[in-house]
Amino acid sequence: MKTSKFLSRNFLSIFFTVFLFFCFNNILAEEEPVDIWNIEENKEIEEKEKNIDNENLEEEINPTINFKKLENSNLEIIKDEDIESNVNLAGLYDPSDNNLSIDMWLNSDGVEIKKILKRLSKLKLSYDANEIINIALLTNSYVPKKNISEDQFIDFKLEYLIRNNNLELIKSYLIKNDDISNNLKLIRYYADSYLSNSDLKNACEIFNKINLFEDDYLIKFKIYCLINEGKREEAQLQFDLIKEANFKDIFFENKFNYLMGYSNELQKISEKNILEFHLSHRTNPQFEYKPNKNTSKIIWKYLSSANLFEKIDDIDTENNEKILLIEQAAHERNYNEKDLLELYKRFKFNINQLINVQETYKLLPSSQGRALLYQRLLLTNDVNQILNLSSKLKNSFIEENMSDAFRDELSQILQKIDEEDVPSNYSSFYNANYKNRKDLKKKIKINNKVIHQSKLLNYFKEKYELKKVEKDTNDIIKKIKKNKDYFVSIKDLIILESLKSDGVIILKKYENLFEFNQSQIPTDIQLLMNNNEIGMVLLRLAEIIGEDDINDLGPETIHFIISTLNQLNIDEIRDKILLKVLPLKV
Repeated sequence: MKTSKFLSRNFLSIFFTVFLFFCFNNILAEEEPVDIWNIEENKEIEEKEKNIDNENLEEEINPTINFKKLENSNLEIIKDEDIESNVNLAGLYDPSDNNLSIDMWLNSDGVEIKKILKRLSKLKLSYDANEIINIALLTNSYVPKKNISEDQFIDFKLEYLIRNNNLELIKSYLIKNDDISNNLKLIRYYADSYLSNSDLKNACEIFNKINLFEDDYLIKFKIYCLINEGKREEAQLQFDLIKEANFKDIFFENKFNYLMGYSNELQKISEKNILEFHLSHRTNPQFEYKPNKNTSKIIWKYLSSANLFEKIDDIDTENNEKILLIEQAAHERNYNEKDLLELYKRFKFNINQLINVQETYKLLPSSQGRALLYQRLLLTNDVNQILNLSSKLKNSFIEENMSDAFRDELSQILQKIDEEDVPSNYSSFYNANYKNRKDLKKKIKINNKVIHQSKLLNYFKEKYELKKVEKDTNDIIKKIKKNKDYFVSIKDLIILESLKSDGVIILKKYENLFEFNQSQIPTDIQLLMNNNEIGMVLLRLAEIIGEDDINDLGPETIHFIISTLNQLNIDEIRDKILLKVLPLKV
């Protein structure tokens, strides 16, 4: 947290009066002149003292007092109505990092913020959309004044961080804002997430970074971490302190005594939270646990990471309820996808079922049907059959809301198929599930015959001198003008409008070649811009991008997104988008 402290007139009045009072008394007592602020002309000091001494004391404590202008002073008087006292700023980025302002949220309505964040929470946002939301929510800014409190606004940030599940980002936020009481929920989420992955080192690390733990659960977690790190005396001290404060938790006390070597008593397994489940495992050499339909997701995750599941060979394939549980866990990434597919291989089918798979899989319980499809998939090398069976298997998972249970393996299967061999009726399926296309790291190929692929792109990457890019711009337009068949695309307009926004002057003789500023910015976004609701504008842009990779958006959509950012002078975000959507990549 950052706290901006502003000097009010009342405080300045009292401080200045008291300060000069003591200086005046020292002068009388010592009968020597005191040269404060190294000012040679003592008459100016005396005049200021007289002015202050003549002020009425009642006025000095009145917050509405008006000071006379202090001549020859470096102090700036700030009006009460223009400042806020003790304004808390919670975030990761300074506004200047992305060409934003500290009042980017000031004019927004809390009700509308809640509405759009609710809509965004229902989407499986792309990397590009999340990148914009990160900047919008995690930039230090004033809190909106309408229909929202400071705590509520900070909670929006925390909820987003938790939903996005970027533990490194959460860690950075917690360290940078270590004195926010609202963070207790976020600290717990961070520690629990690492513990559920059996990563005790990272789970405990956060307790060495921050010290705000006014929470029984986090205190117990910290004590356990101290024991694990061999800091037994410190752990004992912390435990004694909470006991003196009437701490009562029989389960934790028993585990504490066991870990400290005071007792060998074993307790029953607790699923109350991940800490207690972990302690149950840690303190029981014969620990054994079989999950069921009531087992929480975080426990499933721990069982997977700690390798505590039954061996695949021991799982009863006739137990359809159990297989469904495992499939759901695989979808939630709490059970290894490869282990699920290995389990499918153990199902027994006759030759007729495998031959007539297109019909027979529908007659079986859903889990057995998926196992049949997968086994038949492994037996074919025909591209059409691979795509057909893969799509049926994927759709079967989708129908039961478990689409991610067959995600990584499907991508691996499709990567073995050349795109040119994919029939048109499977192209959408192929493109939607082929996850290995990383264009971002590819080198940019400069093509000066096309405006939006030309060397002008280097300006947005390197921000070289404006005069140079201005010359380059007009030179390229001059060459292209000679080509009578050249068609000016929307992407050409995007790059030229962005250059103009930054101050590049296109010669008048070339201006008529282009129809600038033709983007159709949605009315609601334009109204937000007019009201200086920059944070809300960014959230709307993220919502428009949604689940799509920004490269997959149409040029008209890209056009108005870039036009919006140009109007707001948000160059950092704009430049990143331009370098993703405009260049030819190789």
